[in-house]
Amino acid sequence: MSAVSLAVAVAVGIVAGLAVCAPLRRRGLPLWLPFAAGVGAAVLASVVTRLSNAERTSLTLIEFLLQILFAGAGLAAVAVTARNER
Repeated sequence: MSAVSLAVAVAVGIVAGLAVCAPLRRRGLPLWLPFAAGVGAAVLASVVTRLSNAERTSLTLIEFLLQILFAGAGLAAVAVTARNER
């Protein structure tokens, strides 16, 4: 995994976490959880892409799209499993 891929994965995870942070805060989740789930899922997408296509050394469009998809799926899992405490 290149440094660019890792930096983009972190950026995608933070942006995705920021997008769902406000709705999930009303459910009583800690502030760091959406960001951590988004970054972790995006980094996982980078690892999966590198394992499937090892000869590439730079960021590809497929890797970027998979990072967005994995981050969204990770945040959806957090949102579904969050308790609604009102």
